[in-house]
Amino acid sequence: MLDSDKEQKLLHHKLNMETAPMPWKELLKHFAAGIVIVVDNDLDLIQVAASVANDDKAAVKKWMLANQLMKVSDEQAQVWLEQDVLLWTVVVKPFILVQEKKSL
Repeated sequence: MLDSDKEQKLLHHKLNMETAPMPWKELLKHFAAGIVIVVDNDLDLIQVAASVANDDKAAVKKWMLANQLMKVSDEQAQVWLEQDVLLWTVVVKPFILVQEKKSL
């Protein structure tokens, strides 16, 4: 196994361990600071976080152009607040990536 493969696996493991559910209302101050990024449910939150951490501009640009990765809109923030939504979160400084919990 290449060192870079090991590093990627360690990064994925680290990010996975740092992922946690959080109520939207606890993220409002971060939203106000403009650092909360929503990840589309069709994407893997950990993979996206790893790509952001690795500064993978091509992947991030592709997701942004497809509207699968974007700053949380004021409208979305209001809906989440009204519905008291619980989101999956992971921090990739300076951002907090969030994703709605998928229904089983």
